[in-house]
Amino acid sequence: MRRFLTAVCFVVVSMHAGSIDAQDRPTSYAPVVPPNTVVPKGFLIGPEDVLAIHFWRDQEMSGDVTVRPDGMITLPLVGDIRAAGLTTELLKVQIEQAASRLLTEPNVTVAVKELNSRKVFITGEVGKPGPYPLSGPRTVMQIIAVAGGLLEYADKDNIVVLRTVNGQQKSYKFRYSDVSKGRGLEQNIELQPGDTVVVP
Repeated sequence: MRRFLTAVCFVVVSMHAGSIDAQDRPTSYAPVVPPNTVVPKGFLIGPEDVLAIHFWRDQEMSGDVTVRPDGMITLPLVGDIRAAGLTTELLKVQIEQAASRLLTEPNVTVAVKELNSRKVFITGEVGKPGPYPLSGPRTVMQIIAVAGGLLEYADKDNIVVLRTVNGQQKSYKFRYSDVSKGRGLEQNIELQPGDTVVVP
């Protein structure tokens, strides 16, 4: 019985010592991944996009930045870096190269927090005209629905989609009456960033 009690005491003391040792050991910190917005495949950063830049173990250099109209972002201590026209992975490489002058082996995470550069516009006789983010595939019929639908006096059969291609503006006709009845569905084109839907 005495041997049994001795063994139990040894186990309890060992467990207590182990827990103290675990508390004394330094904690290893994993990098924090900033909130991410779903972006379309092949997405390139553009003006007005909001990016979450996170430097592992360096909160002072981390934060949210908005891409300026000139395509640049400004980071604390690092300075100006071109972001427009790059993927998040390429921008990560650029930032790490620039920060290597200040940090040893910088570890950076870049995520899109707000996707504002990809927009389509709808104007005229709809419920809510204005710009709308284009975060995924969207057709003419869908943007009309998102914009609150056609108003009572809208000329639904003379809707036009305006698009700039290689510096030249093109127009595409859209007859709402046909598409809503399942006819002429080729008119219901997929919109591209910068397109304007005009509802007379």
